[in-house]
Amino acid sequence: MKNKLAQFQKFALFPLSFLYGMVVWVRNILFDLNILPSKEYDIPIISVGNLTVGGTGKTPHVEYLVQLLSKKFVVATLSRGYKRKTKGFFLAHENSTAAQIGDEPLQIKRKFKNVAVAVDAKRTRGIEKLQKLIPDLQVIILDDAYQHRYVKPGISILLVDYTRNIFDDYLLPAGRLREPASSRDRADIIIVTKCPDTVKPIELRLLEKQLIQYAYQKVFFTKITYLPLISVFDPNSPAFKPEDIAAQTDEIIVISGIARNEGMVQYLENFFATVHVFQFADHYNYSARDLHQIIELFAEISEKKKCFLITTEKDATKISAFNSLEEDMKKVFYYLPIQIEFLENKQETFDSLIYNYVHNNRPDNILHKQEKRKKIDLPFLYIERKDQNT
Repeated sequence: MKNKLAQFQKFALFPLSFLYGMVVWVRNILFDLNILPSKEYDIPIISVGNLTVGGTGKTPHVEYLVQLLSKKFVVATLSRGYKRKTKGFFLAHENSTAAQIGDEPLQIKRKFKNVAVAVDAKRTRGIEKLQKLIPDLQVIILDDAYQHRYVKPGISILLVDYTRNIFDDYLLPAGRLREPASSRDRADIIIVTKCPDTVKPIELRLLEKQLIQYAYQKVFFTKITYLPLISVFDPNSPAFKPEDIAAQTDEIIVISGIARNEGMVQYLENFFATVHVFQFADHYNYSARDLHQIIELFAEISEKKKCFLITTEKDATKISAFNSLEEDMKKVFYYLPIQIEFLENKQETFDSLIYNYVHNNRPDNILHKQEKRKKIDLPFLYIERKDQNT
C-alpha cells in the first residue's frame, strides 16, 4: 500500500518536475551561450559537486583533496555554509561555530586547522575575498558548486552515488536530481562514490561506459571506510575501534542528522546486537528537547548495562556544544569518522591529475604566467582544449 501511495505521489509531481527541468535547461543554455557570465580566475580552482540532493559524500572527498594538496600548496576551501545563521562572506577561525559557518565547513576547519575555510553564497565574491586576504593562496576548492556556474573551475569533479543511479532517477521534486543526467557533460572527473566491496570489475566498466560522454572525461570509483571512534567531548582522548566497545556492551544508541545513514547503521550492526537509531534531517540543528529523548533512552539502558552513544563527525560539531550534558553521558559519546578509498589502485592516478593541474596553474608558476601571456598576445593561435585541465 505504501509503495502504491509513493508511486502515485511521484506521478503527481511529474508536471512540477517538467517545469523545474525547463528552468534548469534555460539556465544552462544561458550559461553555454555566455549570456549569463562564467568568470575564470588566475588561480587553480577545483569544484566538487553532484547532480543529486545530498548523500553523495562530498565532505570526505573535499577533505581528501585538502589533505592531498595542503602538503605542498596554500589551500582554501569555499562553500555556501548551508544552514548557517550568518550572511555574506565569513572566514572561519579557531572558535567558529556551526551557526557561523555551517556544520560541514566547521568539520573541515577542525580537521585542518592551518587551512583557510570560508563560506559565501556568492562564490565569485568569496574567491576574490580569499585572494585579497591570503596573497600567497595557490588553490581554492569549491564545495558543492557543480550548479554554481558563475565560476568557471579549472577542474570540475562530479560525484555520483553508486547506490542511487542517476539514470534511474527523476528531477526534483518527483526525484532527487538537481539537473538531468546529461549535465554530467560539464565534469572533467566523475567519481562514483559509496561502491560496495563486492562490486565486480565488469560492473565498473559498464558504469564507466555509461557515464563518459567525452574522451577527456576520467572516471574513478571510491568506497567509504570507517575509522576508530573518537570522543565527541574530549577529542584528544584515545580512539576506540567498535569491537573494543562491543566487548563492554551489546547495545548502543546512534544519532545522525545526515542525508543517508544506512551505511553507518549497517556497519555498526556488525558489532552490536541492538542498535537504537535516532534519525534527524540532514544538517539538523539539535535542540535541548531533541537530546532529552535520547537522554531518557540512555538512562533507561544504563540502569541495566553500559551504553554508548555514537554519532557522525558532522553531527559532533553541533552536539559538542551541549556542555550541560551529564558527565557520565559525555564519557561514552563518540563519533564515527569516515574516509574515502579509491578502488582498482587508481589513487595515484587521481592524485597525479590533481597535483599536476595545481602545480602547473598556480599563480606563482613561471610556465603558467607564460601560458597566460600567450593567451593575451596571440589569441588567434591559442586553442583552449578542455582536456588540458585534466
